[in-house]
Amino acid sequence: MKTLSLLGSTGSIGCNVLDVVRSFSDRYRICGLAAGKNIPKLCEQVLEFNPEVISVADKKGAEALKKALPASYSDRIRYGTEGAEEVAAFSSATMTISAIVGAAGLLPTLAAIEAGKDIGLANKETLVMAGKLVMDSCQKNNVNLLPVDSEHSAIFQSLEAGHRSDVAKIILTASGGPFRQKSQAELETVTPAQALNHPNWDMGRKISIDSATLMNKGLEVIEAKWLFDMPVDSIDVVVHPQSIVHSLVEFQDGSVIAQLGIPDMRIPIAYALSYPRRLKMDLPGLNLAQCSNLEFHKPNYERFPALSLAFLAIEKGGVLPAVLNAANEVAVDAFLNNEISFLDIAATVATVMDRVQDGSEDSISDILAADAQARDEATAIISSNI
Repeated sequence: MKTLSLLGSTGSIGCNVLDVVRSFSDRYRICGLAAGKNIPKLCEQVLEFNPEVISVADKKGAEALKKALPASYSDRIRYGTEGAEEVAAFSSATMTISAIVGAAGLLPTLAAIEAGKDIGLANKETLVMAGKLVMDSCQKNNVNLLPVDSEHSAIFQSLEAGHRSDVAKIILTASGGPFRQKSQAELETVTPAQALNHPNWDMGRKISIDSATLMNKGLEVIEAKWLFDMPVDSIDVVVHPQSIVHSLVEFQDGSVIAQLGIPDMRIPIAYALSYPRRLKMDLPGLNLAQCSNLEFHKPNYERFPALSLAFLAIEKGGVLPAVLNAANEVAVDAFLNNEISFLDIAATVATVMDRVQDGSEDSISDILAADAQARDEATAIISSNI
């Protein structure tokens, strides 16, 4: 039986992970859960899965969880970054699923890698911020890093069709989000509620906004560069509104291998958990007769500049990808709180990237310092415009 520590258990990915575990309880057991501030949801999960260690975002949440759970759980509860790191590296775990949203996932994921745990990675920010450090640590500690994002899982599966040295390019598909056909003028007036209404996927709030701006695809480009050891000029993005083809690999002989499936995150989650085997999922199969109108388009970089900013960040390297991510997290939060407009998200990120650039990608302290400085700059820019 494989024992799992799950980081980000109350989020969209975390809940899907637990749904897979629930369906295959003879194969998987949860030994650790780490969450943020959704104490009622975490309490339900703890009572169902009975983990040996539990962590929440802060001390206040830990105290609330202790009150909500039977007294027998009190000694298992931790909080803060150190608590999440303890869950990530917990001795009973054979695999850690990293599904915390945002930069908060970096240090716990590194802790799991340094403890020799195989990683199911759904936290793309870990590789965006510190791709070189993370991949070097995986190699040093003989850790398997398996992608959970649907696009990177699709590439991972498609790469098995040939030798890595024969790969010409990898192609990430993007749904285009809810605004792919809107004009620049229409984008100026979109609301958070509209941006959260993704046409194909049921995702968390932050990722839904990133999908609407195409920043999510930009972050995935950076993740793919590190995960598959690909030069940036060999990574393409195409808009595929139907979300049936999850990504593709083109080989040097002209063959293009794609992975297709219904848009359900439990499929790539299950593959990461069971690799190299596959689980028999109780899900509807893909009906090809109903897929007669699969479309592919070039992204509009002018209307969705976040994608260009991500390419710029990884091309320049250093701490700039971490700066991009930090500024975006602050800007997305401000948009969700109606403090800035939809178009202000990318504009804020671009300004912060101009201001914060110093640091080395080989230094975790430089990366974390750039992250903090970028957040301060973004907050100042937003405050000055309110």
